[in-house]
Amino acid sequence: MREKILLIDGHSILNRAFYGLPDLTNSEGLHTNAIYGFLNILFKMLEEEKPDYLTVAFDLPAPTFRHEMYDAYKGTRKPMPSELREQVPVMKDVLKAMGIAIISKEGYEADDLLGTVAKRSEAKGMDVTVLSGDRDLLQLATDHICIRIPKTKGGKTTIEDYFAKDVQEKYQLSPLQIIELKALMGDTADNIPGLPGVGEKTATKLLLEYKNVENAYAHVEEIKPNKAKNAFLEHYDLAVLSKKLATINIDSPVEYDWEEARIHDLFTEEAYEFFKELEFKNFLSRFEHGGAEQKIAINVTAVTDWTEAEKLMEEASQKPELGLELLEEKDRVLGLGLAWEDGEETATFAVLPQGFITESYLLEKAQELCQSLGEISSLNIKSMLKYMDLQQHTSMFDAGLAAYLLNPLKSEYTYDDIAKEYLGEMLPAKEDLLGKLSYEKAAAEQEEALAKSICYMAYAALKSREPLLKALEETGMKTLFMDMEMPLLFTLSDMEKEGIRVNAEELKEYGQRLQVRIEELEKLIWEQAGEEFNINSPKQLGVILFEKLQMPGGKKTKTGYSTAADVLDKLAPEHKIVTDILEYRQLTKLKSTYADGLANYIDAGGRIHSTFNQTITATGRISSTEPNLQNIPIRTELGRLLRKVFIPKEGFVFLDADYSQIELRVLAHMSGDEKLIQAYREAQDIHRMTASQVFHIPFEEVTPLQRRNAKAVNFGIVYGISSFGLSQDLSITRKEAAQYIENYFETYPKIKGFLDGLVEHAKEEGYVTTMFGRRRPVPELKSSNFMQRSFGERVAMNSPIQGTAADIIKVAMIRVHKRLKEENLKSRLILQVHDELLIETAKEEIQEVSKILEEEMKGAAALSVSLEIDMHTGNNWYEAK
Repeated sequence: MREKILLIDGHSILNRAFYGLPDLTNSEGLHTNAIYGFLNILFKMLEEEKPDYLTVAFDLPAPTFRHEMYDAYKGTRKPMPSELREQVPVMKDVLKAMGIAIISKEGYEADDLLGTVAKRSEAKGMDVTVLSGDRDLLQLATDHICIRIPKTKGGKTTIEDYFAKDVQEKYQLSPLQIIELKALMGDTADNIPGLPGVGEKTATKLLLEYKNVENAYAHVEEIKPNKAKNAFLEHYDLAVLSKKLATINIDSPVEYDWEEARIHDLFTEEAYEFFKELEFKNFLSRFEHGGAEQKIAINVTAVTDWTEAEKLMEEASQKPELGLELLEEKDRVLGLGLAWEDGEETATFAVLPQGFITESYLLEKAQELCQSLGEISSLNIKSMLKYMDLQQHTSMFDAGLAAYLLNPLKSEYTYDDIAKEYLGEMLPAKEDLLGKLSYEKAAAEQEEALAKSICYMAYAALKSREPLLKALEETGMKTLFMDMEMPLLFTLSDMEKEGIRVNAEELKEYGQRLQVRIEELEKLIWEQAGEEFNINSPKQLGVILFEKLQMPGGKKTKTGYSTAADVLDKLAPEHKIVTDILEYRQLTKLKSTYADGLANYIDAGGRIHSTFNQTITATGRISSTEPNLQNIPIRTELGRLLRKVFIPKEGFVFLDADYSQIELRVLAHMSGDEKLIQAYREAQDIHRMTASQVFHIPFEEVTPLQRRNAKAVNFGIVYGISSFGLSQDLSITRKEAAQYIENYFETYPKIKGFLDGLVEHAKEEGYVTTMFGRRRPVPELKSSNFMQRSFGERVAMNSPIQGTAADIIKVAMIRVHKRLKEENLKSRLILQVHDELLIETAKEEIQEVSKILEEEMKGAAALSVSLEIDMHTGNNWYEAK
């Protein structure tokens, strides 16, 4: 049986992966998308090919013979993006760690080396597969050399296979004639000029008749069409040059040892550490023994005996410092993890529910330990608070929350990531231990692996406390963590437990009213279209609007015409069918997401318990999920009416307070702009005053439209809006929008300097900060992509303002929640929606609660302008707002 060798064009596949995948970075800020994509393709190829030998060829940065020829003809090549360039040496290190042979040679491109090794391997009696995105390599195809070329179509990557017969079938030419084809038609991707005006069809026809470039030139007077004939006469030197550029050197002097290329175990301990460093969790399950697991001196003990558990809990209660993790999933307690220092080692235990060790027993013991005098560290204290009634005390430490503050751009904060970043230790991740199993399934099928996972959680929580606190101290965020984020955790937990009452019947009726209107709109739309079609299908809708009804502005994409909201918004004023379609979309969204969706979350007591997340947004804003109650529509009356279904319990009303223009007030304070500060101190209508200044008209003569435009400018500035964005918002020309912005900055000169200063700081330091010291990294500013850098500039301008506003309301929430409890009131804080707090208030406590809200919300921060709030009561959320 013939042995098989797989040869890979390193730069070509890295390049394809880089442009084919969205930008990825690890926690150190290293771009990783090209490496990730390369490995994905590599593993796929290994599974399909099952080769005996493997080699990856890379170009060297030094100019090669062919580069020099091309550069002499047409200047320098387009430089490689910095985000890709930084990944090349890392990719090579990863391949070396996996024991994969790498070849490169100064003066020779990768395809020269691939061609040489491919031909030598074929001569040794091997089957050869060459993987590359470069079609030049098709010239190497034979009966035993297969060229595999990845191709992306419709977002999916497929691989085309070419033996000699496949090349002949596809191009009507032999593999060696591919050189001639490239010489005539050129290849911009490979910097091969070719003959001007000669395309693939003409080039193929010429080669079928004349076989090669030289013979075609010998018969130049016979060549048709005249365009091709003239190209030959005027630019034959280019065809000769192009042929040299396209010809792969199959006899390059590269040293090659097949035994060094023989595949052994690729999943080495060294490779495992690289994969962890790069945060490629999906690949870790390929490592049989969890890589570096054996390196960590952790005593893992699973406890399922009640007597043993009792002794353990007694011992734990005496420890001065404890790592404690309550593992729960889908409202089931699956285990309790404990860790403490035991001499030079760390003892870890996983107490699992079994026999007399019930879920309620574990909850009871966890609560007792949390109330002991020792220091308690956990990865997610709020998940424990769901089952316990704990008062905050300073000895509790949430490692996940600390890790979030130090890097708010990550999507999750797992024990293995925390251990790697703050302990320098490689712990097996959940995926290593459990594969794709959920914790609940692992409890039934992989008890030992689950016990390890729980122990590692407790271990990481215990050991990371000091390094995390040190990092918070060094970044100036320790106070923010201790005085804001940790207390807020308890506030949010109480809000989740309280939930909000929903009138289920009213919600059902609201859904029915929506359905009636949806059906009316459906018929209206079909009548105007002259046929029935699926309104929810963008493809069908695009055909109706832009082909059948011949509306202007149709943008055709690969999947059909764009029917995005911005496209339809422009058409709506002139076409009633488009207005109806926009209303139809809005109502179907309201029905599916809210009228139907919310009903699934109502508990037996008639309340919905949303989850409030502290570690999701990069700016520090709190988010709400399952369900998202912060996204209840407010822009339309029908959307606002949804708030009527949220009602207080008997004997209570809703008291709603929200900050007035908090972000603009924060901007005034942080920029120190005297005019803006003065306007707020004089309690002027800020938008009317801005209109007066920007449009150079007396304050009392400002029209409602001018005020609306000024409002858009005011809030747009906070979000780093561009002239293009403002022109879209206000339906004015870009030039007019640019003038508005220029006038704004002339009116408030310090704001421009402040915003520019934020961008400069972010460029120099890599982050911006809020008034309270919260950091927001801005890696986008280092991107070689203009759009990414522009986004980074907007982030740098907005994050300190939005983040400060988020910090202020967090302080208010903590203080309001604390006072309601301390003053033994029945009223409770139940909801936060960005700048708004909702209190379920006992009717007899309205005056006291109003006073608390007034004092604590206004006093949450000392700004150079006052914080103002709007406050209302109501028998439902709609009335209160």
